[in-house]
Amino acid sequence: MYEKEEELWRKGYSLVAGIDEAGRGPLAGPVVAAVVVLYPFRYIRGIKDSKRLTPAQRERFFQEIVSRSLMWGIGIVEARIIEEINILQATRLAMKRALENLPCPPHYLLIDAVKLRELSLPQESLIKGDETVASIACASIVAKVMRDRIMVKSGHLLPRYGFHLHKGYPTFHHLKVLKDYGPTVLHRKTFSPLKEFKEKRDK
Repeated sequence: MYEKEEELWRKGYSLVAGIDEAGRGPLAGPVVAAVVVLYPFRYIRGIKDSKRLTPAQRERFFQEIVSRSLMWGIGIVEARIIEEINILQATRLAMKRALENLPCPPHYLLIDAVKLRELSLPQESLIKGDETVASIACASIVAKVMRDRIMVKSGHLLPRYGFHLHKGYPTFHHLKVLKDYGPTVLHRKTFSPLKEFKEKRDK
């Protein structure tokens, strides 16, 4: 999975950043982007796309990534902003915020599926990059773990909605609670089927 990074490292791009997001599909919660810059020619073995890992495996890799990467950053865009600017633009905003949280700009961006045209940095948008490019896979793990932690905390604050279980995705339980009690401030009310529900805040 390091072929793309190795090619760029050999060309002199020592700060190659992988970028990915978590949370484009759920009905609730933020979209979270992560950027990970790995040390050139230092490898984290066994890395896979976060969707192919168990929660325990993601946590283990998360600890290894944040301790062994050269630098990493997180960008978060909340539900109310997603409602205002749409999920694609919110994803791009989260990615830019993640880059802004790095201590210095990277030399080259490898981005999963999305293009950040506003940035002058050289970049490639790679379809299914999280499955084929190590630094993007690392970013997918960091983004997923950080978002899951946010949703688990939200689940403790609003226990009847079960965010700690489904992380905001449209499971049967989640849709039933929405029908019974309506959406919260964490829900993306521009998403179907939320448009049909009247907001009711949990007490």
